[in-house]
Amino acid sequence: MSAYFVLNYTITDPDGYAQYSAAALPTLATHSAEIVVADYDSDAKEGNPGAATVVVRFESKEAALAWYESDDYQAAKALRMACTDGIGVLCNGFEMPS
Repeated sequence: MSAYFVLNYTITDPDGYAQYSAAALPTLATHSAEIVVADYDSDAKEGNPGAATVVVRFESKEAALAWYESDDYQAAKALRMACTDGIGVLCNGFEMPS
């Protein structure tokens, strides 16, 4: 079952975020991940979310965790944590019951 890493945040340091993007994108490629949403002007309808929303698809939750915990992503993650304020959630995809 596919799994998704869903991020929603406010970018507090655009220059730092550019460094994060440059560091993170290659890690996704090496883990066969696909960015399915990247919206930096999200239209908030409920709550107080940040303007940036990113959704990354992985083949499984195990694959997503392998990426998230990998040494190559940890360096990029530190950059993201320093230049954004928000959340990241790892969740399984949905399969319609038969």
